[in-house]
Amino acid sequence: MGVLLTMAACTNNKPAEAVENPEPSVEATDTTSEQTKQKNMEEVQAFLKECNAFFIATVDGDQPHVRPFGVSEIIDGRLYIMTGKVKDVYKQMAANGKFEICALKPSGSEWIRISGTLVNDETLAVKEEFLNRNESLKSMYKADDDNMAVLYITEGTARFCSFTASERKVKF
Repeated sequence: MGVLLTMAACTNNKPAEAVENPEPSVEATDTTSEQTKQKNMEEVQAFLKECNAFFIATVDGDQPHVRPFGVSEIIDGRLYIMTGKVKDVYKQMAANGKFEICALKPSGSEWIRISGTLVNDETLAVKEEFLNRNESLKSMYKADDDNMAVLYITEGTARFCSFTASERKVKF
């Protein structure tokens, strides 16, 4: 079994050094098992929950836009975020589903970058479950109000970064 080397690109501004990565990189294998993807998704979700808020970047033409979000949920094996269809952010996501999320832990020394594609899900049961897990949103949204949008991540890649450790990348 060979040793996999990765560059320490997410660490502080020190020159990048080759380091041994104890876990296989997403590039090391062509496929990631469904069980591994689920485990990775749960790790991403736990990280986002610990951060409380995360920032999502979208694009409108050639202009990027970044906004804070506060909720994400795993429902039926998918990682969802939620917004309103009347908002510009939803319109941007609908026009171009590619996105990036960045979240910083309260310690200020660990962060995550998530990329992939967002897909709108109109399933009423998913919307209801999302609201049941986030009671505070019920004053602003209803599952059947034709405004609530729940979007799940496909082709997700998460990069776990730190000032003290090498970047670790996972797929989900």
